[in-house]
Amino acid sequence: MISQKAKYALRALTALARAETGDPLQISDIADRQKIPKKFLEQILLDLKRNGMVTSRRGKQGGYLLLRPASDITYGEVLRLIDGPIAPLPCLSITAYRRCEDCAGEKDCEIRHVFARVADETRAVLFSTTIADAITAPASSDVMELAD
Repeated sequence: MISQKAKYALRALTALARAETGDPLQISDIADRQKIPKKFLEQILLDLKRNGMVTSRRGKQGGYLLLRPASDITYGEVLRLIDGPIAPLPCLSITAYRRCEDCAGEKDCEIRHVFARVADETRAVLFSTTIADAITAPASSDVMELAD
């Protein structure tokens, strides 16, 4: 599962992507539109700014803007920045590899083999889907609602 912070970061980037080009959005506007606690949003935007995804302008007409085009910011990049490694097992992490403590050998680990496929497919979707894709894609009918 992704964290609430990552969901908020993606929603903030979506709001900035929908804004008129060159028209900064103030934190309070993003917070209201996306239902994000303002103090939490400030921290998230600072993280995104430090990592070159957004920039800010000071002054009366100030606020936040995307630093890069929405078509250049992937879901995977945002999730990795906010939540860390995108892997179901530490031995499958690209950025924070760690051998599983209870593993006799990765080559023969059935669990690793299955979750390697999951991780590969997940990364393929996350790193090929941009903020621009998400705001232009119609609502998907292939998302199944799960019964409790």
